[in-house]
Amino acid sequence: MIEIYTESFAGIETLHAVPAGKKYQPLPCVLFYHGFTSSRTVYSYFAVALAQAGLRVVMPDAARHGARYDGDEKTRIRQFWQILHQNMLEFPALRDALVEARLVSEGRLGVGGASMGGMTALGVMTHYPQARSVACLMGSGYYLSLAHTLFPPLEVHNPEQQRQFDEILRPLAAYEVRHQLANIADRPLLLWHGEEDDVVPAMETRRLQQALQAQGLDGNLTCLWQPGVKHRITPEALDATVRFFATTLQVTPA
Repeated sequence: MIEIYTESFAGIETLHAVPAGKKYQPLPCVLFYHGFTSSRTVYSYFAVALAQAGLRVVMPDAARHGARYDGDEKTRIRQFWQILHQNMLEFPALRDALVEARLVSEGRLGVGGASMGGMTALGVMTHYPQARSVACLMGSGYYLSLAHTLFPPLEVHNPEQQRQFDEILRPLAAYEVRHQLANIADRPLLLWHGEEDDVVPAMETRRLQQALQAQGLDGNLTCLWQPGVKHRITPEALDATVRFFATTLQVTPA
């Protein structure tokens, strides 16, 4: 059995799931981020499955999503990359709130997510070694190039618009995996992608896999592909994520 709560950490409303009776005990913990235009509630099946495996799960709503959504869809659809960046900026406060509350056992903190959430997880991994293991499902760590085709922040028809475009993307450059392969190779990393993904191309994951392999940095990498699957989470992806975090965060069997 599990317990699920709505709680705020660092001023951010989250879905908080734990094995029954263990809310206040230090546990291996996963911060899990949802996808764009979705919410923590929509992705709550991850919280259920991970908590059933013995993990504490904290799922925040991204800015302009879920409990933080103001109803302005026209503005939100143009702010994918700004929202992604804000997820990364908010991670340290969430991490610190969980640690200070003594909810994380022996530093066993994992970070995961799907789509925009997977991109968040990779960005967090480049900067924060406290993320002991990371799972990126149908995501990408190559933000600057992907932004030209995936939810571009604005159309570019002249030099001024190009300047504005570049300015919006500039903060994400520091989180790109392209020049930080060593920073994501020293801990367990799970990459999962449907081969027919029609939103975030599967080649984004292939590109990272190949980059790590080319430099001999794939010793901690698990890369899984699912044929015929578009941009959606499958039962197989969910099961693989649960197994990954249960193993890498060393969950003690009940």
